[in-house]
Amino acid sequence: MITRRSLILGGLAAPFATSAFSQPLTCGKLTERQTAGPYFKPSSPQRADLLEKGTAAPSLVVTGIVLSAQCKPVANALLDFWHADERGEYDNQGFRYRGHQFTDAQGRWRLETVFPAEYPGRARHVHVNVQAPGKRILTTQLYFPGDKRDGLYRDSLVIRVDQKDAKRLEGKFDFVVDA
Repeated sequence: MITRRSLILGGLAAPFATSAFSQPLTCGKLTERQTAGPYFKPSSPQRADLLEKGTAAPSLVVTGIVLSAQCKPVANALLDFWHADERGEYDNQGFRYRGHQFTDAQGRWRLETVFPAEYPGRARHVHVNVQAPGKRILTTQLYFPGDKRDGLYRDSLVIRVDQKDAKRLEGKFDFVVDA
């Protein structure tokens, strides 16, 4: 029997529910830090859609929530993303596959881009800086399942991916930060 109480409790839990391709929430344990690498470039444009015209690479949509160690959503957190293009190269002259955004009031974010190409010596990855308002920047890298081709790869930083078809991947990753 559905009661008012069960509906309210279910509604409160819904924003934190995980799907088949998301990692379990690990509140209390901060997301692991990693190097920014040599290709970080400040002053990226504010945008959540990094898709570029003319690419034949599969699209990638990643969503998630930024949470505090107490499992509370972090509103207005900054996320700055950058990654290699469809040829495994970084744009160091402009801002191809680079951009930043802010979480909404519920700590949610959404990035639309391409599945980055691999390049010698590295697993496919997406770099990200995450910063709760007024707090220290978390710099890390997100990886893809089963692509353990370098020593930086960490299972705790894997995007849970669901391949919709040959041209579209969807994934989920939730960050836990000092907030």
